[in-house]
Amino acid sequence: MFAWSPIYSIGVEQYDEQHKRLFAIAQKLYDAMSAGQGRAVLNEIFDELIEYTRTHFASEEALMVRYAYPDYEAHRLQHEDLTRQVLELRDKYHNGQIALSIPVMNFLKDWLRNHIYESDKRYGQYLNQKGVR
Repeated sequence: MFAWSPIYSIGVEQYDEQHKRLFAIAQKLYDAMSAGQGRAVLNEIFDELIEYTRTHFASEEALMVRYAYPDYEAHRLQHEDLTRQVLELRDKYHNGQIALSIPVMNFLKDWLRNHIYESDKRYGQYLNQKGVR
């Protein structure tokens, strides 16, 4: 479900590697859900995904600031919005209000793919023009 493809490359190796890791953690969550793993295992993987996402977003944002990326604020707000949505999902899951399901996984998949393919590719091109690879 969460397969990395070269079409998601943004041309900045550090972030391509981080994106691959995000895909891998999301796939691990999907695999655990599909295998009927217990709540404790799913909670642990969900938390891993959130923590890695936060680290990744902070890293991206720091480089955007360093190179004065003109769409930084809009991009930061996208990160903030996703973080809020995923934390809400996690909290609802932790509290037993929702189950991890295909619709939840599709939300994560669509957001990850669309964000990388659209927004991240734009800042990747900008950074490439600044000599960042």
